[in-house]
Amino acid sequence: MSDLGKRVLVAVVAIPCILFLAFTGGYAWFAFLAVLVVIALLEYARLVRTKGARPQTGLMILVSLLLLLTFMHQRLAADALVVFGAVPWPLQWQAILWVLLLFMIVLLLVELYRGAPSPLLNVASTSFGVLYIGLFVSCTLGIREIFNVMEFPVGRVFGTATLDPVQLEQLSRWGGWTVIALLVSIWLCDTAAYFGGRSMGKHKLFPRVSPNKTVEGAIWGGVTAIGSMLAAKYLVLDYLSVTNAIVIGAMVGVIGQLGDLVESLLKRDAGVKDSSSLLPGHGGVLDRFDSLIFVSPAVFLYLDFVVFA
Repeated sequence: MSDLGKRVLVAVVAIPCILFLAFTGGYAWFAFLAVLVVIALLEYARLVRTKGARPQTGLMILVSLLLLLTFMHQRLAADALVVFGAVPWPLQWQAILWVLLLFMIVLLLVELYRGAPSPLLNVASTSFGVLYIGLFVSCTLGIREIFNVMEFPVGRVFGTATLDPVQLEQLSRWGGWTVIALLVSIWLCDTAAYFGGRSMGKHKLFPRVSPNKTVEGAIWGGVTAIGSMLAAKYLVLDYLSVTNAIVIGAMVGVIGQLGDLVESLLKRDAGVKDSSSLLPGHGGVLDRFDSLIFVSPAVFLYLDFVVFA
């Protein structure tokens, strides 16, 4: 099978599954992102080992999964209340801070006793993996969890303190469609950048990192990302204003493409073409989700502090 055929086959199988899990949300979306985090961190550990680093891979995975859990703070608090009754429960920022503080203490103490060469490089590579993959992917979960009724500013948006079943269903749909719109916008941006660059590209965008990318392709990708978010606003995301849709689309078009370049930089430094060969025709998880990983924190913070401030 040709490389293009493999890409299409993987996409036909994987995309509907990912979109279904994103729309379902809750623990199903958490489980998918947990698998994504684990695989991405294993691929990342492979990259940094080519530079002589020996990251603490197990600790990196554990802490990243704990960070992912902190972005389900209200859902977990509600479930804990049902199962255990009234128990002490930290605020979300407290939970994130505890995870990161304990991580740094354990990381340094383990490095002190493990006796591996290049401890400075090991500590740096492990810390970067947790922040770049663990924390950034957690923001993807955060985007979906904003639409949990316990997190959402229902009074300001719906004008009532309690929601009826129809409003609850609408809130759930908004959450699912927001993540789906983000994913589709990223995929359309990548596609438009690729074909726009091939047909019209004349000026190299960043030849030191990615020789084939062009300024014209990047512009096509950015315009397509904005257009796709505007379409989503009128089709399924009526809570967004036109300005908010344009801003989020611009984030995808600019920050998402920068994320692609950042991952290319890491691979080029490691001397590999793909982060792995897990997905035939697509490379690895890092190759496929680099834009999502990089743009998710920006979109999460924009929704949390601007759209739903």
